[in-house]
Amino acid sequence: MAIVLVLVLGAVMITLDTTVVNVAINKLSQDFDAPLATVQWVATAYSLALGAVIPGTAWAVGRFGARRLYLGAIAAFAAGSVLAGLAWNIESLIVFRIMQGVSGGMVMPVGMTILLRAAGSDQLGKLMGTLGLAILVGPLAGPVIGGWLIDEVSWRWMFFVNVPVAVAVVLLGLQTFPRDVPETPRPLDVPGMLLLSPGLAALLYGVTTGGERGGFGSPGVLFPLVTGVVLSALFVLRALTARHPLIDLAPFRDRTYAAATGTLTLFASGYFGTMLLLPLYLQVVRGESTTVAGALGIPFALGSGVAVQVAGRLVDRIPAGRLVPVAIATSVTGFTLFTVQLDADASYWGLCAAMVLMGAGGGGTMMPTMTTATRGMSHERAPAASTTVNLVNTTSAAIGMALASVILTAFMSGVVPDTGGGTLQALHRLTPEAHAAVAEPLSGAFRDTYWFAVGIMLLALIPASFLPKHKPDA
Repeated sequence: MAIVLVLVLGAVMITLDTTVVNVAINKLSQDFDAPLATVQWVATAYSLALGAVIPGTAWAVGRFGARRLYLGAIAAFAAGSVLAGLAWNIESLIVFRIMQGVSGGMVMPVGMTILLRAAGSDQLGKLMGTLGLAILVGPLAGPVIGGWLIDEVSWRWMFFVNVPVAVAVVLLGLQTFPRDVPETPRPLDVPGMLLLSPGLAALLYGVTTGGERGGFGSPGVLFPLVTGVVLSALFVLRALTARHPLIDLAPFRDRTYAAATGTLTLFASGYFGTMLLLPLYLQVVRGESTTVAGALGIPFALGSGVAVQVAGRLVDRIPAGRLVPVAIATSVTGFTLFTVQLDADASYWGLCAAMVLMGAGGGGTMMPTMTTATRGMSHERAPAASTTVNLVNTTSAAIGMALASVILTAFMSGVVPDTGGGTLQALHRLTPEAHAAVAEPLSGAFRDTYWFAVGIMLLALIPASFLPKHKPDA
């Protein structure tokens, strides 16, 4: 349990940095005079980097040891946070966020490897539930602390605040983590790495650029899209034929593993894709401060964190095939109730009540699905399986955020014409009277974007229906 609590502290730092940036998008757009399509890369590039580095962690664990790698990643993340806080323009901030993501992407999978090696299978659900505290504390504290820092001090301090947390994790980890046992490192699939990471980045860049330009026929959009598709296809071919592939696709032959990763892909795309929307709605449509926007997200984080703790224990006793579909249905119900209320003067009480359901369904879906995917893996295959699950989760989140920003930008452009610099910038230039006049149509743009997320999460019920419906110990 001591090991898990240190892992929780490290994971909190990573999740906090994700949620803090979500409430800062509008402020960053104003300070750097950048459109939403560009600013969203502060969040999307971070999530994409988180996923891009994950496949190499199985090799890195064997090469450097889980303990050494984890603590080194925490220290590197702190250094990246300092650089992000010192960024001088939006481009430099995106670059430093990528640096954060590269180091932060190792934290969860390596932490899960440490946990899987230290825990017995009978304790795994409980300990994974405890590790899920990060899903409560990060989203709960991040937007509130970050919102206050942004309003009262500077957005730069939402990155600087990571440094003392990182110092605490390194010092505690040195005392609690078991020393690394020498093991034969797995060969690193360098060609696979060079195919996967650029392929995903090119695909996302093509999608967001096409959405920003309102079409996918220009060379500047088609080239990255085609490049991304080709590189991704070559990566799959490489993974199927290489002796030591970057990602072992063999677990996907297992029905449970395939169903769990399919569920995560669809659900995470819709669920995390909305993380940019709520703070923007509250600030852009309702005119709330960053602090208030962060505080109003508390019901969502609270519902998610409590559900993670409950579901993490239930998955040891209730089959995932019965638990996860109920959780998905709960989240979809919450998102539906939230979306139908969304207008320029919607009751915060009604929205917050729906957010509790939204978060509870998400917390009840993510951790049990990840636990189910890795539960039956052997000691040798566990690191690779856990890294693949985390890759699916973070990459799906990045794709979801990119698509949500594209869809929102498209809907907003019909309300506030782009006069140069992007629709969000055009909105910033409106007079208070003109802004009030478009508040209701703007809320409609957010409402239509939320429906996209609802549809994606609803599709997750299909693979979830193939999860095992027998008890884990049966």
